[in-house]
Amino acid sequence: SRDQSRGPDAGAALQLGAKSGLSRRVSGTNGSMSSSIHEFGDRPDADRPGAAAIGRAPRGPDEANASAPRVGVIYNPRSHRNKGQDLALGDRERVMLATPEKRGQISSVLADFAQHGIDYLIISGGDGTVRDVLTCGAEVFGDDWPVLAVLPKGKTNALNVDIGAPANWSLAEAIDAFETGSRVTRRPLDISALTGESERLPVRGFILGAGAFTLGVRAGQEAHSMGLFDSLAVGMTSAWGVVQGMFGANDNPWRRGVEMTVRLFPGGEKLAHSGHGDPSRRMILMASTLHRMPLGLKMFGTKRSGLKLAVLDRARRRMMASLPLILAGWRPGWLERGGYHQRDVEAFEFEIGDQFILDGEAFPAGRYRVAQGPELTFVSA
Repeated sequence: SRDQSRGPDAGAALQLGAKSGLSRRVSGTNGSMSSSIHEFGDRPDADRPGAAAIGRAPRGPDEANASAPRVGVIYNPRSHRNKGQDLALGDRERVMLATPEKRGQISSVLADFAQHGIDYLIISGGDGTVRDVLTCGAEVFGDDWPVLAVLPKGKTNALNVDIGAPANWSLAEAIDAFETGSRVTRRPLDISALTGESERLPVRGFILGAGAFTLGVRAGQEAHSMGLFDSLAVGMTSAWGVVQGMFGANDNPWRRGVEMTVRLFPGGEKLAHSGHGDPSRRMILMASTLHRMPLGLKMFGTKRSGLKLAVLDRARRRMMASLPLILAGWRPGWLERGGYHQRDVEAFEFEIGDQFILDGEAFPAGRYRVAQGPELTFVSA
């Protein structure tokens, strides 16, 4: 279980304000934030049930009318674009800064932020860092989150493609944007295990993928090693997947799919299979609550809110040849018969025989329920 210590010998430094001189230390030893793909059991709450949310402390009488927000910053020092970057805040007060090097430290950091009643939480890192903060923060903030902002500093920053914060945003600019920036709302995916892991807290993120998507993430790691990031990496791995689907043999892992059953809610009916290929297997499943995807891909159709699901049964060559047009928004009448299913749902359950991916993290085979988490407000420029 998570170490609750606040002792002076614990892990990453947490400082409040440039002038205040107040410092705390937070602890945690579970799971490195530097890994690209983690297993479910590596999560900081892996061995304990969920608890009631702590909630944010109200402002004291002396600051009830203060105009400046109280800001908490989660800075992932291992994120791709954060390495070696200066964190100087200048002459700023009312800013708490944490640099956790382990995911197990995040819950403690967020609990300290909540006790100080922060109004604004800035996450400096990529999609994986955002996923970890939203997951660990569920037991701290519940449904009452502070306003959020994301500095897109990771190898992949799909959330930022959607909400539109500047790619070169500095921390100082993000702090100032609390007053001057625009705001958008999004609801993350909320994923709960229904077998074996049912006592653990749900995980939260924005892009879930399974089947060939899992293979694509692994290929993406190769793209990163070649110096390709963000949309370039997405484009390379998408193109490679299309080539494998069109020209690979039937036993090619990109074509054969994985064992998968999908139920749609509120009704609970099974998602029908087109009959192309093994009816117990699907080639790919993707789900997201984002409005816009990297590279402008439209696997869910037109831009809209809500929980969106896309499933491809089989990598038929006609389908794969049409896939670039489908991903550009084309929706021919034969699409459903051809094995491409697109749904808007309140929630869905899926049982899968292989790993799936949530914002870069691998989760094991099993049965899961996917719904929408609380509404979150993000600041953009």
